[in-house]
Amino acid sequence: MPTLNDLLILLPELYLTAAACVLLLLDAFIRPGQRHLLHWLSIAVVLIGIYLVVNGPGTGTVTAYGGMFVRDGVAGVLKVFVLACTVLVFIYGRPYLIERKLYQGEFYTLAIFAALGAMLLVSAGNLVMVYLGLELLTLSTYALVALDRDSPRSSEAAIKYFVLGAMASGMLLYGMSMIYGATGTLALAKLHEAAAQTAMPNLLVFGLIFAIVGIGFKLSAAPFHMWAPDVYEGSPTAVTVFIASVPKLAAFGMAYRLLANGLGDLAPHWQHMLAVLAVISLAIGNLVAIVQTNLKRLLAYSTISHMGYLLVGLVNAGPEGYAAAMFYAVSYALMGTAAFGVILALARAGFECDAIDDLKGLNQRSPWLAFLMLLVMFSLAGVPPLFGFYAKLLVLQAAVHAGMLWLAIVGAVFAIIGLYYYLRVVKVMYFDAPAEGRELRMQPDPALRLLLSVNALVLLALGLYWGPLLGWCQRAFTG
Repeated sequence: MPTLNDLLILLPELYLTAAACVLLLLDAFIRPGQRHLLHWLSIAVVLIGIYLVVNGPGTGTVTAYGGMFVRDGVAGVLKVFVLACTVLVFIYGRPYLIERKLYQGEFYTLAIFAALGAMLLVSAGNLVMVYLGLELLTLSTYALVALDRDSPRSSEAAIKYFVLGAMASGMLLYGMSMIYGATGTLALAKLHEAAAQTAMPNLLVFGLIFAIVGIGFKLSAAPFHMWAPDVYEGSPTAVTVFIASVPKLAAFGMAYRLLANGLGDLAPHWQHMLAVLAVISLAIGNLVAIVQTNLKRLLAYSTISHMGYLLVGLVNAGPEGYAAAMFYAVSYALMGTAAFGVILALARAGFECDAIDDLKGLNQRSPWLAFLMLLVMFSLAGVPPLFGFYAKLLVLQAAVHAGMLWLAIVGAVFAIIGLYYYLRVVKVMYFDAPAEGRELRMQPDPALRLLLSVNALVLLALGLYWGPLLGWCQRAFTG
């Protein structure tokens, strides 16, 4: 039987579950003209969720349900940004959904259930909880990708995502079964001791390999990235902005729980595996992005390269590396929401604004929006003094301190290569002539305009004053 303390520790998750069910019922009875009430109620629900996460009972690390659920500093930071990104998605996506007749309650409830899955995943203290959170996140995301049922591209993207995701989930589950077979425990906190005493170390390493395959897929790290470009391009852009942020934070949380909390004693094995994945991701992500003409596909390959940098931080296998990787995950989530937010701000019914050439002459048509996109591109490229520069610097520094200078050099080289395709977007906006007969202007929605401006300017503010956020991430791992 759960105790009162267990229920209090899970209060944010229980609250979001109940609230999502209430929103689902409201959507069934509400009139189409009152759909805006559901929008604002969903935002209020998520904001209250952030409040409950920040003001949870007790301090330090607490567990519930016999250690299956863990609430600590790491989970707190990730949950706050998961829910904050969900709010951004709701506000950014509203005009887009209305114009394409996709303004449905399913969008909000599925996004909240996906965020709930991410929250369970980053608080997992048990292999069963890892899989429960992961499947709640991914199944909700599959449905979101297929939200536009009349679009062949959206349906194709959803099928590809589902098939490849099911394969990756199967591999992860198979790896977990091998880990359980070698150690005899599902509790991540007990895996350390069990791993040291196991009579089947080879079986444990075998399970670790399959677990890393699952982590690589969820991070969209190469060579498990095949789904990302098609899903980013085929999904409704309001859904793409969600995929580009929330699952990346959740995937980092999953990697930390499985590798650091559960299999930390096998770090000499998984450090080199992650280093190889990082190099492949940096190479494929940056080199293939150079030849892209579709902005959403370019950002998909950009994501692959950024997940390579996140893996560079994890290679450190210590508090410094974990804090740098978390800092990087947060920075990418904010940069990803801002990048796709600009696309949503320019999109109109019948015009997706998803080609790089669609941005031609944006500075002449909408100077402020062009400036916001410039900040986002420079931050993604790692140009100082923007947020992305310090995120890259910290993970490269963590790799150096882990004795992998060669990996830091590879990361720095590919950061220079990546400058090309980010600067190409800036060049198109500022130096190319506007396309004839194509009017580029920002969406009139005031909430989108305000929040997008804040989102992009935060990248500059955190680049100039990143200490408090980094300190928050470091305290999450050092207590």
